[in-house]
Amino acid sequence: MSIVIVDYGMGNLASVYNALKFLGENAKIAALPADIEKADKLILPGVGAFQDAMLGMKERGFIESLTKFLSSGKAYLGICLGLQVLFQTSEEGAARGLGVFKGKVKRFRKEDGVKVPHIGWNSVKLKHNLKLTAGLADGSYFYFDHSYYVEPENKDIVAATTNYGRDFASFICKDNIFAVQFHPERSQELGLKLLENFIRL
Repeated sequence: MSIVIVDYGMGNLASVYNALKFLGENAKIAALPADIEKADKLILPGVGAFQDAMLGMKERGFIESLTKFLSSGKAYLGICLGLQVLFQTSEEGAARGLGVFKGKVKRFRKEDGVKVPHIGWNSVKLKHNLKLTAGLADGSYFYFDHSYYVEPENKDIVAATTNYGRDFASFICKDNIFAVQFHPERSQELGLKLLENFIRL
């Protein structure tokens, strides 16, 4: 089985790679579109700006390969920005996302009485029991670091929510596509459990 981590010039590749290695999985870093096409499972991590991420993927020729992979039925895990780019648009720049899901990426507002960005541990309220969340209790805490959140048009894809001034989708799932707003690679034991579940899918 081949797990590939997408390198588009942004993100916490080393943290994700090391977490998988700790779990006994030697992942490959995707440097070329062909690496994505050959993957059995794909992880798209990310830290940074939506527009820069889309530009980085376009420059590396990843867009077509990613789109094909997402429709292939093979397991995908998006982390933080790897969740947000699945949607159509973002308030963070004019670039279009991959458009796998209808909806937009919105910025937290200080008017909601919260600090921006949202950094630190927060609880995740599970709406569905999934293979990816096996062994994780409802209300488990994970580590977040973001200023933007997704607002899907189809609420059925929301697998979990988190409250930060407002309830927002912190985990989405549809068929083979899983994506989380938090960072499992930085969430200690529970984050490793989620990554282990992904390996075992």
